[in-house]
Amino acid sequence: MDGIIIINKPKGYTSHDVVNIVKKKLNISKVGHTGTLDPNATGVLPILIGKATKISKYLIEHNKTYIAELALGEKSSTGDIEGEIIEKQELPNLEEHQIKQVLESFIGKQMQTPPIYSAIKINGKKAYEYARSGQTIELKPREIEIMDISLVNFEKGSITFKVKCSKGTYIRVLCEDIARKLGTVGLMKELCRTRVNEFDIEQSTDLKELKATDLINIEEIFIKKPKIELNNKQAQLFLNGVKLNTANPDEIYRIYRNEQFLGIGVIKNNLLKRDIIIIDNY
Repeated sequence: MDGIIIINKPKGYTSHDVVNIVKKKLNISKVGHTGTLDPNATGVLPILIGKATKISKYLIEHNKTYIAELALGEKSSTGDIEGEIIEKQELPNLEEHQIKQVLESFIGKQMQTPPIYSAIKINGKKAYEYARSGQTIELKPREIEIMDISLVNFEKGSITFKVKCSKGTYIRVLCEDIARKLGTVGLMKELCRTRVNEFDIEQSTDLKELKATDLINIEEIFIKKPKIELNNKQAQLFLNGVKLNTANPDEIYRIYRNEQFLGIGVIKNNLLKRDIIIIDNY
């Protein structure tokens, strides 16, 4: 069993919890995930099964879409509702057009400093481990990009917005930055990831209803990539790890022999190299 299952992660489960549940339900040992979601967050979590664990490098760079609820007037130690409240401020009188203007000001590339309560590793230790032990560390800003951001709902003290962003974007930090621009403090109350690249929440599976037929095979995942058909000799060389000369442009390709899907190859500098092999016996 090789492929991806798109899980709609429920609140209260870690991404690792979901992996363990999938292992037990499908009775398979080789399972991983890409795009970690915090326990308090819900939504799209791609689960990689079997040989699909090898394609995580292609998924980790994908853009993501979230719907987040920002609670105004309170700041927490973690940036979300799970942390200790460390500051309170009066709620400003806000108009919808002001909120939209502030949200739109975040569109584009910018530098963002990750939160101390994150899984970023520093000297082999996760940032949140330093935070929990009371140690102070400095996290360097990273470039992120907000492709789109829009207001979904606004009530006194609460803003719900939808955002499409690059990998590595911390929505908790974005919530705090939005609140700051609105003249107050804030924290992330709710977070739902609705999309990871082409994987939409509408095609996701409830964890309790998970079944093997929900699997998306590896060939289908790469269906928009160009196809290369090899003859028997070329295919054997390719499968054995020999680089093949080609005039095709640099790209990721689906590789076939006699219309049989062999796996994924990568062309770089006019050389085709095997990357992920799907068939077991060759």
